[in-house]
Amino acid sequence: MTGRVIYASFEFQFPLGGIRALNQQVSLLRAAGVEAFRWTPTPGFRYTWFADDVPALSGTTLDLGPEDVLVLPEVSVLPDHDPAPGGRKVVFSQGHYVTFLAGPGPGPYPGWSSRPALWTVSKAGVDMLRRALPEYEPHLVPSVIDTESFRPAATGRVRRIAWMSRKRPVESTLLRRLLHADPRSRGVDLYDIHAVPHEEVARVLSDTSVFIALGAPEGEGFGLPPAEAMASGCLMTGYAAGGGAELFDSPSAWRIPELETDRLADKALELLDLPDQDEVRRAGRQWVADRYTADAAVRALVEGIRQARALPGGPARATHPAAWMDELLKRFPVPPEAYAVVEAPAVSASRSGPSRRDGTAAPPWPPATGAGCGGGPG
Repeated sequence: MTGRVIYASFEFQFPLGGIRALNQQVSLLRAAGVEAFRWTPTPGFRYTWFADDVPALSGTTLDLGPEDVLVLPEVSVLPDHDPAPGGRKVVFSQGHYVTFLAGPGPGPYPGWSSRPALWTVSKAGVDMLRRALPEYEPHLVPSVIDTESFRPAATGRVRRIAWMSRKRPVESTLLRRLLHADPRSRGVDLYDIHAVPHEEVARVLSDTSVFIALGAPEGEGFGLPPAEAMASGCLMTGYAAGGGAELFDSPSAWRIPELETDRLADKALELLDLPDQDEVRRAGRQWVADRYTADAAVRALVEGIRQARALPGGPARATHPAAWMDELLKRFPVPPEAYAVVEAPAVSASRSGPSRRDGTAAPPWPPATGAGCGGGPG
């Protein structure tokens, strides 16, 4: 495969699962022999909140060759701001619910000199974007679940219910109260993984009994935490939040209607004593491991790149979308610096007494896209 694949990324030094996913795709493509790079404006820039070792390009502008493909986050798209006039481009929608926040008006999308390819991360995203943009055929690039990091502990399960409060901080206060007030929660550890480091989340989930998927109220592109929890051997219940609907086909997942918080608490407590649960846990982990693999993602990426290169295009001068950050910020309700404020976890109480951690929520910006566990969106 000739030409480069260049992922434009923003220089946010706080956890965003979508950024981590972009870097993961660069690594996967490089391993498959594709000349892939991350592009950020500042020379020498590296993310400090995860292991950032992918090849990187820098500068506010970049010359694209005739076979190069520029991949852009959906939240970077502004009408009449073509980042590479005449070049081949991909809009990568990791959150189909937020695809049009920066350009909500009717008319041709995205209003550039030529139409880009369109990728997304879930079956629901494909269906939704196909309806919203009938002139497009969205291409599915599945998420990759790290089943080596997220795996069951050898020591067995703790009677623990875990969830992440960040995206639904208000509802989470009700959820905790419902769980704590129920006599069935005596001796159960109630654990909020908000603001817990990624590696610690993997350790906690490895012996947690039940994970509650809350997701973002405005909808998820996919939602990595529920899949990571099932890969860890957790039983999972919660809200589909749109893009996560496919996860509830797993034998270890139980879907609850949106905002029925009492039913959510009931199901989580019931699952603590599910009969034959070890077998169900194994089946759920295998279900995830069979579907969300690096091989599947690479195949989809290679096909998506082939489709992008089949579109009209050629050499171009590209401008990094950070050049219109001020305009982007006007379109979103919460600035990135507000998202960056993550308070230290505080001591929480389980039904039986002292427990592990709890965190308070910081508002998300951009809205969650392809997020994972461990302090990032999810």
